[in-house]
Amino acid sequence: MPSSRSLAALIGIASLGIALSACQDQASGQVVARSGVRLVETVSNPSIHGCHRFSEGVTHVNNQTQSSLLLYTTPDCTVPPGGQSTYLDIGATDQAVSTAGLWRSFSFAPE
Repeated sequence: MPSSRSLAALIGIASLGIALSACQDQASGQVVARSGVRLVETVSNPSIHGCHRFSEGVTHVNNQTQSSLLLYTTPDCTVPPGGQSTYLDIGATDQAVSTAGLWRSFSFAPE
């Protein structure tokens, strides 16, 4: 019965791989922030937990991660009174609207 042991081992390894990838604490990829055409910063493989603050206000955010983002005009990922966060899907780019203000922070959208 060597083939049943091999199959059982293969299933066990596959299950472990799926479980480990589901428990990742980092988003694979980059968040690229610009102010006009000037690159402000690139955040590589950021943690999916908590709030991430940009070093300065930015006008464009490119989400090159495998997770969706929420963008905020506040530095602490809070929504100001009368304001809102902006959802940025995987692989998408968003430009801050002049009336909303610059993006100052981001967090990962719950899945």
